[in-house]
Amino acid sequence: MEATIANAPFRLPVAPIEADLLAKYFRVLGDRTRLRILELVAERERSVTDLARELGEAQPKVSNHLKCLWWCGFVLTRREHRTIYYRLADERVADMIHLGGALLHENAEHVAACGVVDRA
Repeated sequence: MEATIANAPFRLPVAPIEADLLAKYFRVLGDRTRLRILELVAERERSVTDLARELGEAQPKVSNHLKCLWWCGFVLTRREHRTIYYRLADERVADMIHLGGALLHENAEHVAACGVVDRA
């Protein structure tokens, strides 16, 4: 476990409380590209090449986002020869995104006008 934490792409506070971790978890979803990746892999497995093409983004950028999503438990991988395919780690992730979309429809004007989140 210590070796895994030492290789983590981030450092945890000494004694994180659940609210700290949950806020960090939701920040993963706060990136447009990562959210789109999750929507795409919810439809079906995709390789980084597929995702880069569909998103119109550079492959290294998509790979970095996938690393974050994998590390935080949003996606799983499967290797086929030299290609790695990504899929949702848990269907509840798709449910969470759909629920967020439903809530957004009821509050879209307020979200669009909120300047506090934009400063974060």
